[in-house]
Amino acid sequence: MEKDKVLQMPLAKIYPLLVQKAERKGRTRGEVDEAIFWLTGYTAEMVEQCIARDMTYGDFFAQAPHLNADRALIRGVVCGVRVEAIEDEPMRTIRCLDKMVDELAKGKPMEKILRKS
Repeated sequence: MEKDKVLQMPLAKIYPLLVQKAERKGRTRGEVDEAIFWLTGYTAEMVEQCIARDMTYGDFFAQAPHLNADRALIRGVVCGVRVEAIEDEPMRTIRCLDKMVDELAKGKPMEKILRKS
């Protein structure tokens, strides 16, 4: 998928897909939210406001209150591309969340997903 298409997609369309992917594998919306909050600094209320305002996925990350510096520790392949090799910062951050949700779906513990020591 082209970068511009991903960035222009509504968060309201992508968020439920992330939750569905996790729930299909026995994980919860709360765990997806925890990953989002860790990565972006948003709170639950803030995410709901972003969805209600029909914010784009690109703007959601561009306007994040605090992108977690430890996102640099997220490595691996998502959509056939190595996350750490993505040079475009907005796309890299988006793929970091994709990778975190993939890890949730594969049963990885939250402590490891959130890169806690």
